[in-house]
Amino acid sequence: MLRVGYIGLGIMGKPMARNILRAGFPLVVHNRSRGPVEELVALGAQAASSPAEVAAAVDVVITNLPDSATVEQVALGPQGIREGAHPGLIFVDHSTIRPETARHIAAELAKVGVAALDAPVSGGDIGAQQGTLTIMVGGPAEALARVRPVLEAEGRAITHIGPAGTGQVAKAANQIMVAAQMVAMAELLLLAQKAGADPRKVVEAIRGGAAGCWTLDHKPPRLFRGDRRPGFKATMMEKDLNIVMQTGRAYGMPLPATGLFAQLYRAMLEMGLGDLDNSGIIAVYEALAHTTLHTQPDDQGTP
Repeated sequence: MLRVGYIGLGIMGKPMARNILRAGFPLVVHNRSRGPVEELVALGAQAASSPAEVAAAVDVVITNLPDSATVEQVALGPQGIREGAHPGLIFVDHSTIRPETARHIAAELAKVGVAALDAPVSGGDIGAQQGTLTIMVGGPAEALARVRPVLEAEGRAITHIGPAGTGQVAKAANQIMVAAQMVAMAELLLLAQKAGADPRKVVEAIRGGAAGCWTLDHKPPRLFRGDRRPGFKATMMEKDLNIVMQTGRAYGMPLPATGLFAQLYRAMLEMGLGDLDNSGIIAVYEALAHTTLHTQPDDQGTP
């Protein structure tokens, strides 16, 4: 049974770590804030005081962090994973970061005998809680084969994309589609409402046809309740879209539609709404259209 370390216990990381623990893997955890660590310790995990301490105690160390700079600091900085590394350790990063950063970290860790996998995920907080995430992996196939049982506790679809960095390329592609769906959903809901059709009925009608997608299956019920709490924060969506645009520039790929999505999410942040769910992009359209999506509690009175 592999010993697993987990660093970064936020909206996604905490339920993913909990699923690893429930699958029976010995788990060592570290997080900047203490609350999530204490929750997992109460379930049987062991706490560590630094990323280096985590790395020294485990066979697989997983990170789930907000951005490229933080991942690089945790992996390569003082008291980071490299300082606690030992030959045979496997590093798995579930964060969404720049492909170039993933390749740099992989090259540096290889020097101390550590195999690195960039393994970003998709599926939101619901997938993290239910263990149904999609995981796209870049790095050595041999390392993936060894850690696959751990990843299977977190997700259902695990795909090896190619060498280091390609998992992050796949995630960039994923975020183009996610942003497109969120923006399109905002437009169609408010168009339906302003044109005199019940947007709930419109979603019911179209989700089984060519317009069907994950976003229409999961997001409208929350919006109709007025629930814009984050499953995936708009700040993170905007950060990811910046990564997409940087990657496009690096490889000479024009991304005009994604550029528009990035501007819309930047507008959402400028409105002070960055801590809302990424589906909260509808607030930008509400401001533009001088309207508000009609909401009502569900049958249980949940707002």
